[in-house]
Amino acid sequence: MGEIRKDPVVPRWVIIAEPREKRPTDYRSDGTVVSVTPKSCVLCPGNESNTPAEVYAIRPDGSPPNEPGWQVRVVPNKYPAVYRGGSLDRKGLGLLDSMRAYGVHEVIIETPDHDLQWDSMSAHHLKLVFQTFQARLRALRQDPILRYIVIFRNYKHEAGASLSHPHSQLIALPVVPLTPKEELKACRHYYLERERCLFCDLIYQEREVGKRIVYEGEKTLVLSSFAPRFPYELQILPSEHSHDFAEADESVIEDLAVTFNLILKGLKKLLNDPPYNLVLFTAPNPVPRPGRPDYWGTLPYDYHWHWLLLPRTTRIAGFELGSGFYIHHVDPERAAEELSSLIRAEVASAMR
Repeated sequence: MGEIRKDPVVPRWVIIAEPREKRPTDYRSDGTVVSVTPKSCVLCPGNESNTPAEVYAIRPDGSPPNEPGWQVRVVPNKYPAVYRGGSLDRKGLGLLDSMRAYGVHEVIIETPDHDLQWDSMSAHHLKLVFQTFQARLRALRQDPILRYIVIFRNYKHEAGASLSHPHSQLIALPVVPLTPKEELKACRHYYLERERCLFCDLIYQEREVGKRIVYEGEKTLVLSSFAPRFPYELQILPSEHSHDFAEADESVIEDLAVTFNLILKGLKKLLNDPPYNLVLFTAPNPVPRPGRPDYWGTLPYDYHWHWLLLPRTTRIAGFELGSGFYIHHVDPERAAEELSSLIRAEVASAMR
């Protein structure tokens, strides 16, 4: 059934999931797409029987489950990294710590249109995708064993995608992974020292400097990361303080959809439709832990949800893996100016 193991030196968890090697792919070894038609694509309408039964869907016409008529559809991953059911079965042997690979792995099929990516999707439809993310976050947090939910999107083979139909994924875990935990701890420490949100202060500072703001919508802000790991790395976050994406109101979600549509159009023009990874960083499950009732007690005050967009125009190599440092050739101020210029042109064109 798989296992989650903790590195005995670095506090990093690893999932061992052998069934994942059997998952199908739409890509050749060189990254080019195999010819896929709506008839052969397992995620296209009409092929609902080729996926596990849906756990959530938006169906405006009231069509029955697991049949065409959906706008967004969520199904369990057929080749999951984690599995629900039973107990965690935590084990330890000296320095070695492991548990059963308990969790939930879902595929969010974003649209029935096989070729409709976020840059060409209407803002209204993209809002439905974000609202689906919110619905799944709220539903899965009812399970107190699930402590953190990762929502992510891999676009193209070079960024880790195996299917070409527009989709995102969700993996709910019984632990808070190292990367979001480092962020959460930093935000809590900052708040306890200053009684302010770290990200709110970052927004204030970036507005004062003015060199790394890529785009500012009515409710959202796009920043070129000050210390990016990849060229054109972006942070997308709400302008006003908000710790939990699941609680974001409809006006924020609507503006977020417009924002993503614009920045992905800009990146497509600037970098010739690059592969990318997109990850949501949001609050963990706030259910109190045994013996630690205030573990995330300051979350509503200290944390600020955000998306991280990583165009994969460079590769991680030995130096990055061995040091944790990253090297690339584009400074974030130049990236911000190039991308914001394209977005301004796009907005001006839409207003004509």
